[in-house]
Formats: sequence, structure tokens, C-alpha cells
Amino acid sequence: MFKAGAIALRCGARRNVIQRSFQQNRTLVQSSNKLIGSLRCSSTILSNPPPAIIQDDLSSLLRRSLSVSASSSAENQLLAPEGGGEIVRFLNLNNIADNPGAVKKKRRVGRGIGSSKGKTCGRGHKGQKARAGGGVHPTFEGGQTKFYKRLPKRGFKNKHAEPMLPINVGTLQNFVDMGRLRVPGPNDPPITMKDLVDAGVTKINAVKHGVKLLAKGKETLTAPLKIEISRASSEAIQAIEKAGGQITTVHYNRLALKALLKPHRFDILPKRASPPPKLMEYYTSYDKRGYLSPEVQMRKLKANVSSTPSNDGEASTTKDE
Repeated sequence: MFKAGAIALRCGARRNVIQRSFQQNRTLVQSSNKLIGSLRCSSTILSNPPPAIIQDDLSSLLRRSLSVSASSSAENQLLAPEGGGEIVRFLNLNNIADNPGAVKKKRRVGRGIGSSKGKTCGRGHKGQKARAGGGVHPTFEGGQTKFYKRLPKRGFKNKHAEPMLPINVGTLQNFVDMGRLRVPGPNDPPITMKDLVDAGVTKINAVKHGVKLLAKGKETLTAPLKIEISRASSEAIQAIEKAGGQITTVHYNRLALKALLKPHRFDILPKRASPPPKLMEYYTSYDKRGYLSPEVQMRKLKANVSSTPSNDGEASTTKDE
């Protein structure tokens, strides 16, 4: 009895499938007839059954017309030109999307054995790497000493280092040509690191311990620059003096450098400290044009004497009295 009932149910299901297929075929024939009528085919085509080639063309036209009618909704906003041709699609905020295949959905794990990532989700059974948040470091070598620990150490980082900001003489000449850096006259004060910051040669926060002048671009240097700077290379000194300029290396500690670059922070400017013993040799050497060398001190004294007005007239009047 149960077997007969199951056979009856299967027969009923087959009957429903056959009826559904007949309805689909009828709908397809009706839509094809409508399409043929809209295309204004000849009476011979309408009276005689179309051959297989024409049927294929009609089915392709039918599919194309159905896709066009489905995509002509207000969301897509398609516009077909009057003379025919390619359909233009306007890009709006409501139809922006990635290209097909650009985004791949991530595989969901733990959704049964049919997903290939079910149950243990591809992690295997137990162990450190199967736990949440588990795993080992990429450099882990099973417990033996790691490779980077087996290598010897080389060198060190000097925590007492005072790296200087490098500036080339060619850069100074470029700023002079642009009119952003002044060329001091005989009686004008020299260029300092404050002038370089104000001219835009460097930023104020880049000067940590001072500035060192280098000789790159010395072939283009023509301006006679009179400059005071923390340090300078021997070639830069030669280039400055060859162009008729004058250079002096001056020591600035952190407080003196802050007072030079940011004088508005001080009510009373502090005095400049002497260089430490390890730098005393540098700033007392005339080869480095140190400001404590006897030659530079004598040059500065002569400049001060020549700039002061002479008192010969006052001396003569006192002698006559």
C-alpha cells in the first residue's frame, strides 16, 4: 500500500513537471511571435514555419530583448540612441560596483564536511597551532637557538653622538640667486644658522646639534659669503675663501643653539658656553677656521678696530691744553 502511494506521488510530480515545461514552451512561442510581429516580418515567414537557423536567430533576439527590457529599469538608467548602436550606461552613486570577479568571498569555515573546511576548520586535531590565538613566531626553530641569535654582534650606536645637518655651498648659491639669502657686506654681520632657517634653506626642527657645510656644488659658488657655522669641511672652506668670502666655525651647545634659533623664548639671552675638552682641538685649529684659533681672534680684533671711529682729534685737543 505504501509502495503504491509512493508511485502515485512520483507520477504526480512528473505530471507537474511536464505541465510546467509545456507552459514555458507556450510562453516562449508567444513572446517569439510578438517579436516577429514587431520586426514586421514578411507574410511568408509568418505563414511558413521558420527553419532552424531562423529559430536560433529568433531565440538570440528574444534573449537580447528580454535582457534589454530587464536592464532598462530606473536604477540602471540606460539610454539607447535613436539611430541604434551601443547602449550607454550612466554611472551614479547607486550603481557603483566592482568588476565581476574583483572581490572573492572568503570561505566560511566550520560549515560541515562538504565545505572542505568543516569540523576542525583546516587546523587539524589539537596542538598549539589549533588553538585560538595560538601559533609560533616565524623565527621559531623548534627550540634550538634562533639564527639571528647565533650571529655575532657588530658595532654599536653612540648615544653621545651629535650628528650635524649637512648643507652644501651650492645650495647657498641657489638661495642667493633666488634673492632669499643675503650677501653680507664688509661691515655687515655674518650669516648664521638663524639666517639659513629664515631663508628656508632648512627647517628649524631639523637643526638638532648644528649645521656642517659641505662642498657639493662648489663650481657654481660665486657670491662672497661671510658665514658662521658649526662645522665645515676643508673643501667647503677653500670654496668659500676662493669666492672672496669668509668662514668661521663656532661651537653651540643645546642652550646656545636654542637661543640663536629662538631668541623670542628668552627674556635675557644666555652667554655662549665654551666647547668641551674633546672639541677644543677642533675650534682652536685655524685649518678648521675655529673661532678660538689665534688667527681668527686676531682677524676679529682688527675688524673691531677698523670699525670703531678714530679719536685722533680728541687726543690732539687734550695735548694742546
